[in-house]
Amino acid sequence: MSTVISFKQHYQGAFTNMLRWEQLDKLWKQVQVVPVGWYIYWVGKEVPTTTVTAVELNQFIVEMDALLRREHEHDYCGIVYVDDPTQPQMIKIFDPNHLGSSCGSSGEVVPPGWILTKIPPESILTQVIHPANRKRWWQRLFPIV
Repeated sequence: MSTVISFKQHYQGAFTNMLRWEQLDKLWKQVQVVPVGWYIYWVGKEVPTTTVTAVELNQFIVEMDALLRREHEHDYCGIVYVDDPTQPQMIKIFDPNHLGSSCGSSGEVVPPGWILTKIPPESILTQVIHPANRKRWWQRLFPIV
């Protein structure tokens, strides 16, 4: 008998860092193997109640990958985490413009900017104020949201 785990329990579980860009490339391909049943949650905004289409998922991956590579100006990724790289159910994507303290010494817990999840998402509280350019980017991806 399998145990049902809640979104919050899963969210607080163990995740693997996609340290290298090549690892992120493999993760995106793995997600695209089964492109149905995914929710895209922009943390701090309204929690989605429906999954995205395969086309919307692919568009999100293309745009998110470009955003991360453009705004995370390092030769490594390191800001994307996945529960299971071979069978992903939840992916945390941190906003390159709101990473907080890397050592955690500030005491501030910085939530991810976006979550891709096959588990229906629940609200995650954040104090992040989304800048206008990020809102325009999101509206271009999902005009009706």
